[in-house]
Amino acid sequence: MEPWTSHDVPELPGQGVPLNLYDTARAAVAPTGPATMYVCGITPYDATHLGHAATMITFDLVNRAWRDSGLAVNYVQNVTDIDDPLLERATRDGEDWVVLAMRETALFREDMEALRIIPPEHYVGAVESIPAIAAAVARLVDLGAAYRLDDGTGDVYFPVAAAPGFGSESNYDRETMLTFAAERGGDPGRAGKRDPLDPLLWRGARDGEPAWDGGPLGPGRPGWHVECAVIALRLLGDQIGVQGGGNDLIFPHHECSAAHAEVLTGVAPFARHYVHAGMIGLAGEKMSKSRGNLVFVSRLRADKVDPMALRLALIADHYRGDRQWTDDVLKAGQQRLARWRDAVARGRGPAAGPVVAALRSRLADDLDTPGALAAVDAWAEAALAGVSDAPVDEVALAVDALLGVRL
Repeated sequence: MEPWTSHDVPELPGQGVPLNLYDTARAAVAPTGPATMYVCGITPYDATHLGHAATMITFDLVNRAWRDSGLAVNYVQNVTDIDDPLLERATRDGEDWVVLAMRETALFREDMEALRIIPPEHYVGAVESIPAIAAAVARLVDLGAAYRLDDGTGDVYFPVAAAPGFGSESNYDRETMLTFAAERGGDPGRAGKRDPLDPLLWRGARDGEPAWDGGPLGPGRPGWHVECAVIALRLLGDQIGVQGGGNDLIFPHHECSAAHAEVLTGVAPFARHYVHAGMIGLAGEKMSKSRGNLVFVSRLRADKVDPMALRLALIADHYRGDRQWTDDVLKAGQQRLARWRDAVARGRGPAAGPVVAALRSRLADDLDTPGALAAVDAWAEAALAGVSDAPVDEVALAVDALLGVRL
């Protein structure tokens, strides 16, 4: 699967600052290690909403900070182009699930390009990965870390008891895990499982559903968590630098993906950093498809909202916090973009060195975007007030390189 088209990322003079990020598993900010990153992508049954956009911008900032500090980044993102929600939406709308997935993936690419997200080195669909996933599940069976239900469905599950470190990524208690498993795509009430928390590895073929050859597993399709584990292991190795996504993926998705990977490789932890972006809400509620309160990037673009203003609006608060989307948030982003562009249009302003250093240091401190924006705000206000010590080019390039905002 091909990613979206990239854009030139300016190289800045001097040396970037090593990046520190909050790790969910350790509940602490720590230096990042190898610049390898796996970010969970979309299930393409609807258009890109602001929650998707905020998450992708977060990890784009990680990518940019790494690149600025001289690291060669290997970034992988998946597309879950076969899963229950996709099939359910296609059935509801009387549409071929393949056509639906292709259309929404294409729209996602357009949105990412408009937002100036640096594309991943590898953009990988679940469907194209099914042979590797089936082989990994078969290996888990051989290791005694998978079992088939006795109900004739052909469904294969992972026993969480096979993963000694299960729970160490989320640090949730069992009651919380059970609650989230029920809310986030799990099936804790399924009869025949050894443990209600055991996640699905392979879904046996059902009438009317697509299925693939699973070799010894029989025909079927993969579970969600093992999909990401296998894609990441295949392209990034036994341990990755950052596993990223929204904070609704902490459990069960990232917990289970880590458990699968660690059992397959014997290497723990699967990721040196588990990094999670907060949720975007609307009118006091989480933005979600089930609530029908999504704000789509493509709709805002169609309404002539500048994607750069949208980007600034989404990074005005810290990435880890849940936050609300309002008209005022967007207006603030538009006003900030206008001020910055007015300042750059002056041609001269305060010296670039201090603001570039501030951008680097604030982003290196767990992506402190409010602090980074404040530094550029102060520079712009001084430029608009008539300070004209130096050309503005280096500031504009730094805002582009580090924040992804073209002025």
